Amino acid sequence: MLKVLGQEIWMADGSDVLAMMGFRYPTRMAVIKLTSKRLLVWSPIALTTEIRSKVDALGEVRYLIAPNSLHHLFIADWKRAYPDARIYAAPGLREKRKDIDFDSELDGTPLPEWSNEIEYVVVQGNSITSEVVFFHHKSATVIFTDLIQQFPEGWFSGWRAVVAKLDLMIGREPSVPRKFRMAFTNRHTARESIERILAWPAEKILMAHGTPVMENGQAFLRREFGWLVA
Repeated sequence: MLKVLGQEIWMADGSDVLAMMGFRYPTRMAVIKLTSKRLLVWSPIALTTEIRSKVDALGEVRYLIAPNSLHHLFIADWKRAYPDARIYAAPGLREKRKDIDFDSELDGTPLPEWSNEIEYVVVQGNSITSEVVFFHHKSATVIFTDLIQQFPEGWFSGWRAVVAKLDLMIGREPSVPRKFRMAFTNRHTARESIERILAWPAEKILMAHGTPVMENGQAFLRREFGWLVA
């Protein structure tokens, strides 16, 4: 079900739970309506009849975003359903998904299709993935994928629960997992990317895994990235 997150932006949690190294991850996507009435779909979830009906009621799907090299599993299904939509890939994803004909790579170059309404920064210098972070001006929402996470108590069990807690995946508020902090092998490059994100007048923060931050987003980001940016 689509839920209103802010002005002209919605989110939907998928019914699928994906497994990676035994850890279970829920799915989530965001839909943004541009002034052209066209829709941008970030990190598409499984395309069910219900989801398609709700999305179609908002407008025409024209842009599909794979925001990092880990969030791409359903994007080909969406392309088949919306053949006129353009697909944008995070850096490195083209090599991983040679079966998908991506229209463009998100390499930091502003895109005229939506650059006046949505900015983005490629967070580089991380050995796990190069994540593309977006800022939707109208709703003052920053959209992360995996660089910020939060899972509820009890989501993981056994030794995985212990690992998740040590990794900062479980806590009172969303946080940057330790594995991602350690994977920033080029901190200078990463710092430059995060500083650009911190300059956005953020109010809300959405992430693929975790409770959205609905107010004081900029202060939240400065707190969560204080270990990287003084």
